[in-house]
Amino acid sequence: MALTRWSPMGEMTRMREEMDRLFDRFFAPMERRMELPETFMATGWVPSIDMYDRNGDLVVEAELPGIKKEDVDISVEDSTLTIRGEMKREEEKKEEGLYRSERHYGRFVRSIPLPTSVKSDQVKAKFEHGVLCITLPKAEEVRKGKKIVVE
Repeated sequence: MALTRWSPMGEMTRMREEMDRLFDRFFAPMERRMELPETFMATGWVPSIDMYDRNGDLVVEAELPGIKKEDVDISVEDSTLTIRGEMKREEEKKEEGLYRSERHYGRFVRSIPLPTSVKSDQVKAKFEHGVLCITLPKAEEVRKGKKIVVE
């Protein structure tokens, strides 16, 4: 049986990494944890969004800086909006003087659960100044609502 030397600092480092992972998962908002796609782990980013109600329509705005509209694909299935795209690197930078590279390149997917039913055949999208604006008309039964009488 071989003896190994115990390293208290190694144990402390391992314990700290485990605690960091635990707290990262615990304190992330539940909605954010539920909607992050599997590809987040591979690419490291998904576009940030705002979702709001405007004049009875659901509006989703997504930040897509540096992406061309041709490289974006939008789909609505059931009650989920999916935005797919790819940020392509224009030129490879292999200079010796490069100090830091933090920009993300590659594919992304963002699936957003919608709070109401929408008319998927009437969805409109506009792309301007790096912001994708998607207008999703709500289904009629959602717009009108229903009055319930208490007996």
